[in-house]
Order: sequence, then structure tokens, then C-alpha cells
Amino acid sequence: MSKVILQGFIIVPKSDLELVRHELVIHKKLTLQESGCLIFSVKVDDVDEQKLFVYEEFVDQAAFDHHQSRSRLSQWAEITKNVTRHYNISRG
Repeated sequence: MSKVILQGFIIVPKSDLELVRHELVIHKKLTLQESGCLIFSVKVDDVDEQKLFVYEEFVDQAAFDHHQSRSRLSQWAEITKNVTRHYNISRG
């Protein structure tokens, strides 16, 4: 099986920015603890603090699907409900 790579960015409404940044610390910790997570990186754009670049790698589709399922049921999903996501998913 090939690994699954998600990359892109999110746009966070200014009103949600502080809460999203706080919850991101928890979301990142939980994601990195998932079996099959190879890389989970989120970086703030140098120009626009509301734009966060996302890069994730998982060992296979099953690990990626597990992450997506866990994330949908997490506090992160509730906190980021107003975030606009721009992702590409590929196999590597």
C-alpha cells in the first residue's frame, strides 16, 4: 500500500483564530499519537495570520481514514466548523 499525503491550507476567520490556535496544539498531539501518522505539520503564513498551511502523511489509506473519522468526532471539528479548507490528497 502507498502512503496518503494531504497538503494545502485552511483559512480561519479572525474571530476564531485564537481558539483555533489553542485547539491546534491538542489536535496535533492527538494526531501524532495515531498509529500510522508519519507527519503532521501546520504552519502560519508569513503574511496572513489567518492562513495556515497543512501537511500530513499517513502510512496507508486505513490510517488516513482512521484519522479522518477521529477528527470528525473531536473538539477540533467543532472549533474549526467555520474554517475554509483547501486540500489536495495524493498517494505517495
